[in-house]
Amino acid sequence: MKPVVDHEKPTVIPQEKGVEAYELASQWKLMWWRFRKHHLAIIAAPILILLLLITAFCGFLGPHLPKDRFVDYKNAPPQQIHFVDADGNFSLRPFVYDLELEVDAGSYLRTYREVTSQKHELSLFVEGKPYQFWGLFETNIHFLGLEDPSAPFFILGTDELGRDLFTRILYGTRISISFAFAGILLTLVFGLLLGGISGYFGGITDTIIQRIIDLLLCLPTIPLWMALSASLPKDWTPTQIYFGMVLIFSMVGWTGLARVVRGKILSLREEDFTMAARLAGASHLRIITKHLLPSFASYIIINITISIPALILGETALSFLGLGLQAPAVSWGVLLEDAQHLESIAFHPWLLWPAAFVVVTVLVFNFLGDGLRDAADPYK
Repeated sequence: MKPVVDHEKPTVIPQEKGVEAYELASQWKLMWWRFRKHHLAIIAAPILILLLLITAFCGFLGPHLPKDRFVDYKNAPPQQIHFVDADGNFSLRPFVYDLELEVDAGSYLRTYREVTSQKHELSLFVEGKPYQFWGLFETNIHFLGLEDPSAPFFILGTDELGRDLFTRILYGTRISISFAFAGILLTLVFGLLLGGISGYFGGITDTIIQRIIDLLLCLPTIPLWMALSASLPKDWTPTQIYFGMVLIFSMVGWTGLARVVRGKILSLREEDFTMAARLAGASHLRIITKHLLPSFASYIIINITISIPALILGETALSFLGLGLQAPAVSWGVLLEDAQHLESIAFHPWLLWPAAFVVVTVLVFNFLGDGLRDAADPYK
């Protein structure tokens, strides 16, 4: 008796590391397999997710509001979170001690010491100052804080006005990262549109666009950023300056992407699938957007991840120099503006905490971009 063969099931079950798996796997699966081999990119991915969560829920995660001033705790150092009190008793809930200001009679140096007789326990989902959650509704629930909202709780210390630095860094994360994403979105639109038109149509259109690109590339980027940012009207609101700087960075930064897109389009416009789309009656815009651009989507994704750090560093540098976003806006560059003087850093080194967030974010995007670049060529 002959065995029954089920022709609907494959006779060979591919193993993930076998030769058959690579022959039958889709392009995206091949990219994922190769991406997993890049250990730094795997580490960077969850950190990026954490940064995006901070961007979305900074009001909920911050124990205070960015403009709240604690006048009795100006330039207070970061508080230490304790599990064991001064008497050696272990506590299941973490707590902080109250702070007391001491001024040296000779040097007038202000220092803070912990008052071990006043202990404040940390709690989750505590009530605090009300804030707008995504502008949809008002709430006063904060993820972490003290039961007594007037008690000092400064994980990363305070600035010269007594504002909580940790809360301001969280809000600065939202502005700096959203600035980078808004800038890269406009850069992507300009680069793909103008680069695609230049490569697809050629002729006088290609010549005009390429000469504009040559002109922009001849100008030094940082001085151009500074000149255009300084030319923004001084009576603009922080929101208007925000979008004005996004437009400036996008108008300057689209040239590199457009030139690469043009080269890709030139090599693909004479392919058989492009000719078939023309014979089928597809419009020029549909051929560019539906057939040509998706052919090198992996490069576009890589370009996005690599370009975002440049936008973050650019905004931070201009705001640090006083030419970009300014108070009352809160970004990493605005926060670092308080750390311009060596005397401030010498006595209050915690003012440099925003720089640590900038460094980590730039490294995260660079590692992620390297991983995506290696994954884009899975057969290598």
